[in-house]
Amino acid sequence: MAVKRFPDWIRQPWPSGAAFREVKDLMGDMDLHTVCQSAHCPNQAECWGRGTATFMVMGNTCTRHCTYCAVNSGQPGPLDPEEPTKIAEAVHRLGLKHTVITSVTRDDLPDGGADHVARTIEAIHAQNPECTVEALVQDFCGAEKDIARVLQAKPEIFSHNIELVESRFHTMRDRRFTYQGSLDVLRMARGMGGPTVIKSAFMLGCGETEEDVHKTLHDLLDHGCDAVSIGQYLQPTPKHGDVHTFIHPDQFKTFEEVAYAMGFGFAVAGPFVRSSYRSETLLEAPVAKARLGQAVEHSHGI
Repeated sequence: MAVKRFPDWIRQPWPSGAAFREVKDLMGDMDLHTVCQSAHCPNQAECWGRGTATFMVMGNTCTRHCTYCAVNSGQPGPLDPEEPTKIAEAVHRLGLKHTVITSVTRDDLPDGGADHVARTIEAIHAQNPECTVEALVQDFCGAEKDIARVLQAKPEIFSHNIELVESRFHTMRDRRFTYQGSLDVLRMARGMGGPTVIKSAFMLGCGETEEDVHKTLHDLLDHGCDAVSIGQYLQPTPKHGDVHTFIHPDQFKTFEEVAYAMGFGFAVAGPFVRSSYRSETLLEAPVAKARLGQAVEHSHGI
């Protein structure tokens, strides 16, 4: 049965402030999309207030339909070939030191849009050499060459979200996604990603058990994840899947501790945690510094 009453800890301030307006106006002026808006992210006020945002490339219409997701599904429009340049310019104008690039799933494109994502990362690095990038990508139907193309652009963090525990996967995820398929994306990325940090995320409150959560953490770790984010599912509209349970912040803290005990180099869990939330803090973790330190050594031929 669906939970109708919000607990006291599910509260966020209404987006406001000069920094928030600056980001919003810039996105509108440059005709860019953010997952902050399209996915109704609960952290929009905080992140935009800090002058940060997660850019969503390739439009805001997805070719798949997951019952938890607020992003529109349907037939997307053509790619904007200037979008990578526009995003690099937006990063420059906002003075960002770290940004996240994500996208809708584009099954209508031969490569799923992998080259477009890669060119966006490359454009950001070229115009903003001090800016680090997290690439939060779809599954590319498991195509190794497309995953390789994104990694060729050298994002500091490669992310692909498992989204749900295995027992709840089929109830809320588009059938074209599979639990094992998402794990395979992470495994492939770890195998070819070299010093890149590998990350995933999933939601709770969908009817899973503690054992489900522990199994998912083990699966992610076994498939090469360095980092994990765990958050609360919040129903975007009455047409979307119901919230089964609101997880107390103390339980999230316990799962975070469990993840670290299992061997994750970075873990964050909480009611408002989303995959790209505080992404920059991951880069301060020892696991990220070790990975990126390897990148520096390789670039100098050591």
